[in-house]
Amino acid sequence: MAHPDADDRFVVRPGCRRCPALVESRTCISWGNGPRDASVFVVGEAPGAGDPDAPVWKGGNHTGFAYTSSHSGRRVRRLVAAVGYGGDAYYTNAVKCFPEGDDGSNREPTDAELRNCRSHLETELDAVEPAVVVATGKHATTTVLAFEGRELDGFLDSVCEPLDCPTLGVTLLPVLHPSYQEVWLSRLGLSEAEYRERIAEHLP
Repeated sequence: MAHPDADDRFVVRPGCRRCPALVESRTCISWGNGPRDASVFVVGEAPGAGDPDAPVWKGGNHTGFAYTSSHSGRRVRRLVAAVGYGGDAYYTNAVKCFPEGDDGSNREPTDAELRNCRSHLETELDAVEPAVVVATGKHATTTVLAFEGRELDGFLDSVCEPLDCPTLGVTLLPVLHPSYQEVWLSRLGLSEAEYRERIAEHLP
């Protein structure tokens, strides 16, 4: 699996300082990356702390590229490649900077941070014009639905169920967050192969 090239980074606003707490906690901004005409647009909540000692896949907080962590990032990229969109997907996060909690791990971005970063996400969506937005996890799904003025009613019930987003002009497809995939797949009664098939049938 190829790591994104330096020229692949979509820098919407260099050195953005809209969120003081995120400026303080981030190592660098984790920008979206992938083809600007991708059919599939993969969005997560925010980059993790990452591992600066990893040989390549250090995570967006250290590489400046969304979905480049050794665990979640590569896992999502493998999933997208497995359903046939390895070279036709753009990867980004709703919030571009690592939100550090009191214990040094990830915390959930605040409503203000999500609002501050929403215009960056909108710029990316306008530029890429994807057919389908794949949201990895509950919080990413909630973020995309906010563009529609809608709230999420039961995340597990929405997994792999396409949702029309007329304001954005896309179909939203919620999927499981990679960190919890095994736990929730068993509760949904799906094998990994069945899960991939359900995702693939809703992609363009």
